[in-house]
Amino acid sequence: MSTPAFRRIVRRETHSPRTVAMFIAVILLILALVYVGVEIVLYLLAQPALLLGPGAALGWIVGLPTAQPAGLVILGGVVLAVLGLVFLVLGLGPGRLPKHEMSGDRRAVVVDNGVIASSLAQRISEETGIQRDDITVGVSHRTVDVTVRSGFGDPHEKEPIARVVDAELERYALIPSVTSRVRVTSPPERDQDR
Repeated sequence: MSTPAFRRIVRRETHSPRTVAMFIAVILLILALVYVGVEIVLYLLAQPALLLGPGAALGWIVGLPTAQPAGLVILGGVVLAVLGLVFLVLGLGPGRLPKHEMSGDRRAVVVDNGVIASSLAQRISEETGIQRDDITVGVSHRTVDVTVRSGFGDPHEKEPIARVVDAELERYALIPSVTSRVRVTSPPERDQDR
């Protein structure tokens, strides 16, 4: 049973607010507007401009298409386009935190990806007998990456490990669901010169 209150709580806990990005954008906009306002006031008072007066700025903008250094104009346009794209992504992106929801009736459980990774590694160790230090688990938004290091004379098979991982992930019932990837690495070759 997923009520709107539970969904709202889970969303708040699994997504980061864009407060810092918005604060930076607003401060930059305010500074730009203050600068333009100061330049306009100085122009109206017949005082010299701080950097570039409104008339000179307008003349510069009108003269851009015929300006000699066309590469400079293109570079400026690219920089502005990249800044616009960064702000667009920050504004529209979900800002996910490294957490997953565990589905269940009448409860809202949010679990950190590090806790999921640690629990999964411990379960693999218990089920397969592999040393816990030889298991590395990484959990991202949509994938779980399990790497098992084999020791000398102690090869590990991929399939039993993959079955344990899939069974444990099914038991967790994570939202959004994740896919698993299991790798078994061979031990590094010993130096023959020693």
